[in-house]
Amino acid sequence: MSALTPRERATLGLIAILAALAGLSNYAIWSAVPRFAIATLALAGLAWVVSFATEQLGERFGPGVTGMLQSTLGNLPELFVVIFALQKGELVVAQTAIVGSILANALLVLGLVIVVGARRTPDGVMRFSNRLPRDTATLLQVTVFIIVLLGLSLAAHDPASHHVKAISIIGAICLLVVYATWVVPYLRDDRAPVTADEAAAGAAAGPPGRVEAEVRPHGPRLSLGVTLALLLVAGVASAFVSDWFINGLQPAISKLHFSQAFAGLVIVAIAGNAVENTAGLVLASKGRSDLAISVVKNSVAQIAAFLFPLLVLVSFALSTTLTFALAPVYIGALLLTTLALAQVTGDGEAAAFEGWALVALYVILATFTLYE
Repeated sequence: MSALTPRERATLGLIAILAALAGLSNYAIWSAVPRFAIATLALAGLAWVVSFATEQLGERFGPGVTGMLQSTLGNLPELFVVIFALQKGELVVAQTAIVGSILANALLVLGLVIVVGARRTPDGVMRFSNRLPRDTATLLQVTVFIIVLLGLSLAAHDPASHHVKAISIIGAICLLVVYATWVVPYLRDDRAPVTADEAAAGAAAGPPGRVEAEVRPHGPRLSLGVTLALLLVAGVASAFVSDWFINGLQPAISKLHFSQAFAGLVIVAIAGNAVENTAGLVLASKGRSDLAISVVKNSVAQIAAFLFPLLVLVSFALSTTLTFALAPVYIGALLLTTLALAQVTGDGEAAAFEGWALVALYVILATFTLYE
């Protein structure tokens, strides 16, 4: 930890205090708004810790491995939030939290990352490896395929509509198998970052289809053990703080007169994905395009094709069952988001206006949820 600057040490101390206050305010049952505000600040601080540790990890591994690890830890809050909600019988909160996480990452976070990354380049175009965007679009399409078919079946009241749980179980298993067959080769093909000298000598060249290596300006400042410890502590703490955040959310939105759909798809989704929000933006601002895109895209792929189906299966052991049956407006939002992702990022580059277009789609969706 001696490699940390005084400002970084002070920041870590402040974040630890905020996390402790979030727990104290939860168990002491402070008033709703201060409790909600403290938990939000603690989540944002923990997101900074994960983004900082992720950047250090990115100096050793390629963007694929780094993004996958960061997304896994960053998605812990969603996992716990949905499980707690289902256990308490809050099906709407669980559904909107998981769907909102997909939409928030795919539209709002990715859009802002593209805007920031594009402004870092001379021609205003952010460039990145196009393999992960294409793979993410495919995984998202498989998930949306199940959701759309179930929605059509329920709307038509055909015989299959009476077997939503069985269809959801089979669909969840299929999604997990597809995800496993994708993630193993993807991580094997990942390439560690190279030094500037190696890049100049052409050492970064590799066979087509591999995740492109990034050039690192310098080596990591923290040891691997310290880096992994920071990621683990911040990820686990994010899960606890997210639970405290949810405990204070319902009283807070009652006072602010927000709809439950808006709370789930916007407030919970953004707060629960604070790790990806901060990490992606910080990395994009530093010109780490591949790693920034990897952090966000891995999160979208992991939530859609791994976390969602896993929670569907786990829910059968809880008091409330989660299926792929969603309200029509969310089905439409997921379908159109899949098409937008393929259009904007499928070619491995995106201009700032395309990022703003994704952000605009999210703002429009958020407006809809205000009146749900």
